[in-house]
Amino acid sequence: MEPVEQGITALISGIEADARAEEQKLLADARSAAEEKRHYARQKIESILNEAQSKADEQAESIRRKTLSAVELEIKRRSLEMRDALVHRIMDRVEERFGSMIDEPDYRTTLTNWIVEAAIGLEADAAQVNASHRERPLIDAAMLQRVAERVRAQTGKQVTLTLSEDPPLKGQGVILTTMDGRMAFNNQVRTRMLRKQREIQKQIYDRLFAGRREE
Repeated sequence: MEPVEQGITALISGIEADARAEEQKLLADARSAAEEKRHYARQKIESILNEAQSKADEQAESIRRKTLSAVELEIKRRSLEMRDALVHRIMDRVEERFGSMIDEPDYRTTLTNWIVEAAIGLEADAAQVNASHRERPLIDAAMLQRVAERVRAQTGKQVTLTLSEDPPLKGQGVILTTMDGRMAFNNQVRTRMLRKQREIQKQIYDRLFAGRREE
């Protein structure tokens, strides 16, 4: 082979070798870049999945808390409704019990005490006393005189009491009205219970729900 041809062959071989080397390098770089991209993609996917899982966990926890809160509120609401209903039933029973006491011998004393309370609360020089149709027959001049004496003993004031000519009250208890009708003191059973409702409810709660009553 001529020297020129040998030189060309050698040059071609060198170029070919360099090209192969460059090709290998490019392939290696491409593989490396592809691997980096795959690694990045895997990390990105894992990050997205982790974030999605975290959000899903947070949402699940939020739903759980809301559900538990709703359940607790419903339990509390039903419990309060039950307790209130029980309190009203007990107060109704108390009112019924007072009604049954009218025919008892000692009821005149109770009625006298209620008239005294009303007379002191009204703070009038004279008043008319009214009661239910079952109680009016129990109120006589002697009872009203005893009431006036007790009012004078407790307050130092003189009061004149007379039985009202108005129709009997529908509810149990008494109402005292000034002679001009402008002021009155309601001492009926239902009104007395309403005035002392908080105290009565507290007693019922303490007796029935001791240790469970929520402040």
